[in-house]
Amino acid sequence: MATSKQPVTVPTDASVDDFLAAVPDDRRRADAERLCALLREVTGEPPVMWGPSIVGFGAYRYTYGSGRTGDWPLVGFSPRKQQLVVYLVGGYEERYPSVLARLGPHKTGKGCLYLKRLDDVDESALRELVDRTVRVHRGVDRASQG
Repeated sequence: MATSKQPVTVPTDASVDDFLAAVPDDRRRADAERLCALLREVTGEPPVMWGPSIVGFGAYRYTYGSGRTGDWPLVGFSPRKQQLVVYLVGGYEERYPSVLARLGPHKTGKGCLYLKRLDDVDESALRELVDRTVRVHRGVDRASQG
């Protein structure tokens, strides 16, 4: 008998403050705390742990072509060993190239933005990427390019 696979990355009751306090590298921890405050301010949503290692803000429901649905944070981040990973809207690289050009040093992946140091990026560009991601997920900014 086949069983439906349950998602692992779901909201938990774990403490965001405890998670961030446990980041071993001082600079990475300070960057994570600063990024958490920035995302909270831009989204207007409180931080919530999603699974064991993602701090998410708000939530939206997605549907795959197969009809399978799930929930995911509007935006989120994880302070990894080598960099901060910021989870944005899929396709943000194609949607917002001019914003990325202003951002400063970064790497991109499918729906992920990798930042080594928060001090090295343009905060207004980061805020704009986050705001546009939230607007897309809330259905306010479906066709935005730039």
